[in-house]
Amino acid sequence: MAFPLPRFFQLRQRSLARGVLVSLAAAALSLRLEGFPDDANLHGSNWQALLALVVFAAMFDTARCLGRKLNFYYAGVLVLLYAELMILALVVFLWLFL
Repeated sequence: MAFPLPRFFQLRQRSLARGVLVSLAAAALSLRLEGFPDDANLHGSNWQALLALVVFAAMFDTARCLGRKLNFYYAGVLVLLYAELMILALVVFLWLFL
């Protein structure tokens, strides 16, 4: 007997939570890859490029939730996209400059 997956795991369905949680997880992993808790041990990692692609895919997943009408839901999705853009900027900064 097969059980249906929750909507969060169905990639064909639009989900705001999936895009935001994937972006936040990528930001946390990016900071951890750089050696964040220890200030004396900061170093660069080439795995940041993969995380930048993951954040970009999460942004695309969030952008799929944009509707056609301008309303408060549309504005909320735009705010989430701007937040994910800042996460992408953080990941690219850590990848290129550390």
